[in-house]
Amino acid sequence: MLQAEAFTALGTMSGTSLDGVDAAVLVTDGVEILGFGPTMYRPYSKVERAVLRASLGYWHTDDVRLPAALVEAAHLEVMRGMGPVDIGGFHGQTLAHDPNGRGTHQCGNGQILADALGYPVVWDFRAADVAAGGQGAPLAPFYHFALAKWIGADAPVVFLNLGGVGNITWVDPRCDDPADPGALLAFDTGPANAPMNDLMQDRLGKPYDAGGKLAKKGTVRAAVIEEFATHPYFSEPAPKSLDRDAFAGLLTAVAQMDDADALATLAQAVVVSVARGLTLCPEPPARVFVMGGGRQNKAVMKGLKRTLGCPVKPIETAGLNGDMIEAQAFAYLAVRSARGLPLSCPQTTGVASPCQGGRLAEPFKSMQ
Repeated sequence: MLQAEAFTALGTMSGTSLDGVDAAVLVTDGVEILGFGPTMYRPYSKVERAVLRASLGYWHTDDVRLPAALVEAAHLEVMRGMGPVDIGGFHGQTLAHDPNGRGTHQCGNGQILADALGYPVVWDFRAADVAAGGQGAPLAPFYHFALAKWIGADAPVVFLNLGGVGNITWVDPRCDDPADPGALLAFDTGPANAPMNDLMQDRLGKPYDAGGKLAKKGTVRAAVIEEFATHPYFSEPAPKSLDRDAFAGLLTAVAQMDDADALATLAQAVVVSVARGLTLCPEPPARVFVMGGGRQNKAVMKGLKRTLGCPVKPIETAGLNGDMIEAQAFAYLAVRSARGLPLSCPQTTGVASPCQGGRLAEPFKSMQ
């Protein structure tokens, strides 16, 4: 177990948008952010994305040797290029998430990475929370709490992450600890980039709608959005979480539209789901900081600014890197895990009490 001192941690994230591996170095004691280090991004190739997409829905009991080997190799490629660190945080690739049923599955083995890299790696971050009755997601909120302190926020703020799935963390920075009652509320809002990316890949062979260029040209089909807004998920109390394909019906609903109208409608679905999510927050936020790939989609950002009723800004306006927050979060959580500190609490995943998590893989050292 690490003691309370500064550690240089390398976190990695391969999200449900299936775009690639983000890696970021963070200096932290697992409580405060003490400094930021280098970052790196390694995109998945078209073939790699196809393998991962074909493996979505697979569980531990399925044959996941191919996607696991792919994920491990891609992460090793990135992590080997990041310089000396004390500890790594490896999220793995989520293939299936059903916290109220079969559990959660992030493929990739942290022990393989630790042995290859020669330093400890924390992995399997979500399983303990799910086993304790939590949703296992989102897991970045404790880091968001530290970020709110870092930027000097003095009133509640929301961190909105638009990856494959959207999620928000409402933070009250006036609290002392992320596990304090009232310090956080976090949950998945609904679909974000995943449906748009899937449509672009299936129709045009492109991984995403760069800048929301096509979506900006389209017309939103109000009837589809009205039907979307009746989904029972939006009436469930928070915390709550989603599988990547929980709203697969959206793609069916836009199947007969042209590309621009379909993307405009999918972008508006993101806006509506986020707006519904904000109504669950304990009090309105002073600001919404947007991170993840969705902040680059101008159609989504325009809709959010028009709809949410408070300032909506890319997180870069706070001096942070919106592409690397999730990777930094798993660097932060790796240190917390190694120190035996909780990674989640009732307000973030619905777990009964603050919950530790992650598995620490020490590198194998052969006998000399």
